[in-house]
Formats: sequence, structure tokens, C-alpha cells
Amino acid sequence: MKTLVIASTNPVKIEAAQRGFAVMFPDETFTARGLSVPSGVGDQPMSDDETYRGALNRTQNARREAPEADFWVGIEGGIEERHGEMLAFAWVVVLAEQRAGSSRTATFTLPDALADLVRQGVELGAADDIVFGRSNSKQANGAVGILTADAIDRTAYYEHAVILALVPFKNPALAFGGG
Repeated sequence: MKTLVIASTNPVKIEAAQRGFAVMFPDETFTARGLSVPSGVGDQPMSDDETYRGALNRTQNARREAPEADFWVGIEGGIEERHGEMLAFAWVVVLAEQRAGSSRTATFTLPDALADLVRQGVELGAADDIVFGRSNSKQANGAVGILTADAIDRTAYYEHAVILALVPFKNPALAFGGG
């Protein structure tokens, strides 16, 4: 049995990591636990780079706090303004003793009501709750689930990026990242 430490206590992120590992390694057994660690970036990362750094920092901090694990997973949601639109996405970083992998989710455009609140300094999850009259949506289906009527919920949205971040682990004979 291998241990996953997800650098968050958010049940959506924990479930997404578990599902991604189960899909990529169906013959392995994993136990997972969440661990609250700092991202080292703003509560609402405002660029692709800041979002990636948040995921990487979370993963590295989880590894420092739980060095006995086999894998550490960081998932960080972020936004970026481009071409007059506010785009939402997340980065996933997976670390193990000798390998690393990362992937970004698909990107979607936020409606103006959400974008305006985020521009005012409101975190996207809180903005979802305000605009849609919800409570704690970031630990449920999130903006992606609300806006797609759960055609894609937040867990599935992250799960695909976890799967893609595991490509280097699924292909150990290949070099990734210049290594």
C-alpha cells in the first residue's frame, strides 16, 4: 500500500487525487490523507505563474511535513485576466522521491458577476457563494460545477489534471522536464 498526502484538507481535492491515482495505477492500493499547508501565494492566485507556484509550494510543504509518504499532491486553483476575460483554471503538482509531474486543468471563462467580485479582492469560492446564493461551494462543485450544471464538477475537473500530472510516473523509462 502506498501513501498519498494531498496538500489540502478540502475533500474535493482529496477525492480528485484518489480517483486520479486509482485510474492511472489500478493494480496499486493507495491510502490518502489531507494535510493543511501554506501555498506561499495569495488566497486567490491571480496569474498562471502564481497558481503553479502555489501548487508546487503546497506539494513541497506537504513533503516536508509528511516525509514518510510515497507521493505528495498539490492542487491550486487560480485565475488570470486575458483579452478582457477572467479565466479560471488550476495547477496540479505531484512529487515522489525521484520524480515529479505537473498538469494544468482546462480553462473556462468566468461570468462578469464573478469576475467583478474577484477584481474587488473576493476569492472565487466566496464569489460563487455570493452570486449563486450558496454556502462553501469550493468544497462542493465549485464554479465549474455551478456553471456547467454539474456536467463537470470540481472533483472531475481536478481528476483529469491529476491523471495528466501522473504521466511521468506511468512512464518511468522516459525522461521528462529535461532530465
